[in-house]
Amino acid sequence: MSSSAFKGQFRSVVGSLMEQFVQEKRACGYRYDEQARLLACFDRFLSDEALSECVLPRSISRKWLAKQPHESKSTHDHRICAVRQFSLFMCRLGYSADVPDRSLTAKRSDSFSPRILTHAEIQRLFQAADQLTPTARSPMRHLIMPEVLRLLYGCGLRVGEVLHLRVADVDLVRGILTVREGKFRKDRLVPPALPLVQRLRTYAQVMGDRPSDAYFFPSPSDGPLSHPAVYWLYRELLLRCGVPHAGRGKGPRLHDLRHVFAVHALLRWCQEGADLNAKLPVLATYMGHRSLAGTQRYLHLIAELFPEITARTSAAFGDVIPRRNGS
Repeated sequence: MSSSAFKGQFRSVVGSLMEQFVQEKRACGYRYDEQARLLACFDRFLSDEALSECVLPRSISRKWLAKQPHESKSTHDHRICAVRQFSLFMCRLGYSADVPDRSLTAKRSDSFSPRILTHAEIQRLFQAADQLTPTARSPMRHLIMPEVLRLLYGCGLRVGEVLHLRVADVDLVRGILTVREGKFRKDRLVPPALPLVQRLRTYAQVMGDRPSDAYFFPSPSDGPLSHPAVYWLYRELLLRCGVPHAGRGKGPRLHDLRHVFAVHALLRWCQEGADLNAKLPVLATYMGHRSLAGTQRYLHLIAELFPEITARTSAAFGDVIPRRNGS
């Protein structure tokens, strides 16, 4: 979404401040699309409430922030966070604004871990995707979905990064993907493994000649595939290959394939006796992490899920894989 996507959409008395706030966030490197959408909804509510002064009173903001029936905890938390950040921005500029207390959101459990599929489960997932057939509503899903899933797992890409690839971003001669404006608005180059590059070449041949700005994985309307459409098909494939699902947001999530990629890569390096301290920066760069902190959490996952690997690695290299809470 362009930086001007929400320009002119904020029409309440605080709308100009909202627009300024979103621009500031994006200038700092945040994409801030979903938060801007939430603020636009909040802005419409403020207009309906006939807010007449450039203030944000508690009575009005809390009315909008009340949890809606059937609203998930995650969606509610995102609304609260968006308003809280905007309120802090208003206060910083000297305006009167009620800042929602953090206690409005229930604390997240630190015990949540992504569902790490086994190698056998990944193979079953791919086999199920390869057996897809076209439908009237999704005539190319049998071509697109197998490659989308293999990119998510094979390269550890974020879902949005895969769905927004353009034809020009996929260099099938050199075997390099250009991920444009990923998280933190950074571009990066990602070289898939050769077998995956060969699959993408076959896919591109089937799709035929297309403009360089066309989406590499198009929707039936030639726009980008939507995240919900891919997610629900993913759910269907999990059911077909016998992988249990705990419900929306509980996993296995589509985003978990990125975590599976990282854990499987680290496991492979552990088994090969590689120096993980040297490998972590490589993995962080490949996955587009801003710092090593985001990559190191996968070491904790290995320690929890594969203690035998941890023991073997510690014996050879010392405590390379840290344990949670110092245990």
